Amino acid sequence: MNDHVDQHTLTQSSGFNFPFEQAADIRMLILDVDGVMTDGSIIMDQHGDELKAFNVRDGHGIKMLQRAGISIGIITGRNSAVVAARASDLGIEYVIQGCLNKAEGLLQMEQQTGIPAKQCAMMGDDVLDLPPMYQCKLSLAPADAHQAVLSYVDWVSDSTGGRGAIRQAAEALIIAVSKWDESVKSRYEITPAACGWNL
Repeated sequence: MNDHVDQHTLTQSSGFNFPFEQAADIRMLILDVDGVMTDGSIIMDQHGDELKAFNVRDGHGIKMLQRAGISIGIITGRNSAVVAARASDLGIEYVIQGCLNKAEGLLQMEQQTGIPAKQCAMMGDDVLDLPPMYQCKLSLAPADAHQAVLSYVDWVSDSTGGRGAIRQAAEALIIAVSKWDESVKSRYEITPAACGWNL
């Protein structure tokens, strides 16, 4: 691969100008599930039991954020034992399921955590996610989000839902809050540039 292609790849993987300055005081990342933590597929067996596929790199991104002192919350319109199990596995304490009015869900999340929306980032992929996004400090979306979401948000990942969008957002937030050295470099001896961030 020539130098021109290498540089193009690095620029593309830098996340299309993530708003680092705007994200500097973020204390919490709120996630939708279907289409963000997953690719949006819902698999049901003949008994109606639901299965979901989660991305291990996204999961690691969540753990990295937690080490950086950024809390994680989930607000989802569906009820799923699989989501509860995944949240427990990742140590996500704040989970609101069956929430069709996500603006109300955000208010409940604020009350539970004591973290105001103006110190939250939210990643969503569909119009149901827009009302709480309007209130959060920072709005994020996977590359394959609904067009109305893509048109509104502050930043769009170049990865799709359930395929690395959360991991990319996590790395960007860790850089933004100046916790990269203690949360990432101290463990793995890697720089943001090694992860594709052309800062």
